[in-house]
Amino acid sequence: MASLRFVRSLRITAARPGLVNFELDIQKQHTNRLNILHGGTIASMVDLGGSLAVASRGLFSTGVSTDLNVTYLNSGGKVGDRILAEVKCDKFGKTLAFTSIEFTNPNGHVVARGSHTKYVTLAWKDPQNIVEEMNKTKD
Repeated sequence: MASLRFVRSLRITAARPGLVNFELDIQKQHTNRLNILHGGTIASMVDLGGSLAVASRGLFSTGVSTDLNVTYLNSGGKVGDRILAEVKCDKFGKTLAFTSIEFTNPNGHVVARGSHTKYVTLAWKDPQNIVEEMNKTKD
């Protein structure tokens, strides 16, 4: 239930192949005992963000995580603050997809960085993929 509330709180603000921007208005359920953005919330956004970046390349199923990393640089904020994210699909292959994400506050200060690697071999077999259609639009 908490994860569903988390996903409902995210707003995608921009998306194009290989790049997705989203934001989160920090609410009480996103914070820790210090009443600041919980590191686990940021880690969950790295996970979800990596999947969004892979999906933005046309895969319906986005594979499974093989590696997830988060580096926390500053407090993410408190209830009522907003955190912004930009996630990129850095490499998109037949076996692995590599993504990176940067979190900032509205003043542009970097809060955290993350990376997420996904095993996508089986995801390529999903009949709902639109990778070919997206590649045609690049011509």
